[in-house]
Parts: sequence; C-alpha cells; structure tokens
Amino acid sequence: MSLLIVGTVAFDAIETPFGKTDRITGGSGNYIAHSAGHFTHDMGLVSVIGDDFDQDELAYLKKIGTDISGIEVIKGEKSFFWSGKYHLDLNRRDTLATDLNVLANFNPVLPEHLRKPDFLILGNIDPALQIKVIEQLEARPKLIAMDTMNFWMDIALENLLSVLTKVDLLTINEEEARQLTGEYSLVKAAQKILTMGPKFLIIKKGEHGALLFHGNRVFFAPALPLEDVFDPTGAGDTFAGGFMGYLAKTKDISFDNMKRAVIYGSALASFCVEKFGPQRLKEVTQEEIEDRVQVFIEIVDFDIILE
Repeated sequence: MSLLIVGTVAFDAIETPFGKTDRITGGSGNYIAHSAGHFTHDMGLVSVIGDDFDQDELAYLKKIGTDISGIEVIKGEKSFFWSGKYHLDLNRRDTLATDLNVLANFNPVLPEHLRKPDFLILGNIDPALQIKVIEQLEARPKLIAMDTMNFWMDIALENLLSVLTKVDLLTINEEEARQLTGEYSLVKAAQKILTMGPKFLIIKKGEHGALLFHGNRVFFAPALPLEDVFDPTGAGDTFAGGFMGYLAKTKDISFDNMKRAVIYGSALASFCVEKFGPQRLKEVTQEEIEDRVQVFIEIVDFDIILE
C-alpha cells in the first residue's frame, strides 16, 4: 500500500456569497483521496459512514484506486454531517450544524493488508484515534503526516502532544500554530513545534500561501490569485492530499522534493475552490494540473543581478 488515509467521509451543506448546496459529499479523508488520486492509484482509506452515504461516491473512490475496505458502514445510522455559511471574504465562516452521527463512536481498525503503508496521513480527528492508528501499524512508514485543529488543542492537548512525538510532519494553519506554541511569530512558532516531535512542518496561510519548515530551512509557496473562488471547504485537505500523493508517487522525502510537493498540493487546492465540494477535483486533468504548476513557478521565478 503506497498511501494510507485516515479521516472523515461525510456530508456537507455549504452556503457562500456565490451559491448554496443542500447536501454534498465532504470530509477530510474524502478530499485527501480525491486529491492524492491524481498521483497514486494505490491508496487505502479508513473511515466510518452510515448506510445513507452515496454508493456512487464510494464507487468513484474505488475507480481512482482507493481500497475502501477500511471504511466501516454502520447500518441504520447516518453519516457525519456539517453545515456552514461563509462570509463575503471567505476567510470567515459560521458553523450552522455539526451532527457527529456515526463519527461519535468512530473506532478506526486497520484491515491487515493496510497495516504496512509506505506513507500515512492522519486527517483531522481526535488525537487519541490518531495514536490508535499508529499503534496498529506493523512497520514504520517512510513518512507519517498529521493534521489537527484548535478544537483538539482546547480539549485534548495531552493526547495531541503525545501524537506529535510519533509523526514526521504536521500541517496546521497559522492561527493553530500560534495557539499551540503561544508565539505570534510563525518562525518562532515553527521552531517550537519542531522540538515537539515532527521533523517537518507546514503552516497553511490560506489565500496567502503555505510555509514549509525543516530544521533551519524554510520554503514559501504563494497562493495562486484566482478570479473565481466559490467554496474554500476542503482546500486544506486537498492541499494535504496533493502533497502526500506527490510524495507517494515519487517516494522521495527530501526537503527539495517536499518543496515540489507543496507546489502540487497548492495547485490542487486552487482547483478545489473553483466549485462546491470535491467536484472540480473529479474533473481536472493532468494537463491542467501541470499547466497550473507552471503558473506557480512563473509567479516565484525572477532574475536579479547583485552589484
């Protein structure tokens, strides 16, 4: 197994200034798989859903190379559901509903054939469950990455700090980095986080790009200016999926290759926001991805003569 994904598969209802959906598929594991599937067709997804989940969506996951045997289906129960409304600038949103449903009793169990992945990404779930997943592995992956959020910092900090000692890479946003460390400077925050266990850190800055840290090395990738942004939901998970999918494809975890992975992750995230849910990720072609990566390269490329 090249890439193992552990995260949520869910339903979302989203309203933005540009439109509204009643119920579409979402969830961290779902977005990660849709994005990573552009680079590898050897994935496994561990999650939980109710028997209300769309079978066509499960079929699509299988079509792009996802082993879904680790997705537990609870008969007679409903899948996790989230509803939110975004403000005009799309950086702020109000949560209208969070129905945990089957997620309330999620107990991830890795099928035997998924316990030796080359790469593992732990989506934003309870740190205690992230630890449980790691403990089920039969061999250490080349890289273990994890996502988290301020909610877990508020209610499960001890477990969060514990899982940080067991992973190689952490992805969080700038607000979460500051909360976790008590440092306003992202450079100082990164230095502290890198003493907590991870060797690599990605701080996501939304429309302002992303920062990759390793030791004393820093790489910055800008966000692509877009004419149309319809829905930012799942953009962070899409970034993570593109990043990990590229690493799984190249099997190279050097800092230089991670810089390339950041650009590919950013490119996939820029497609994700163009339509509601993961729809755009289903449509985008490899040629479009490469063209957009080239745009990223041109944005940061410049010549300068020092005198």
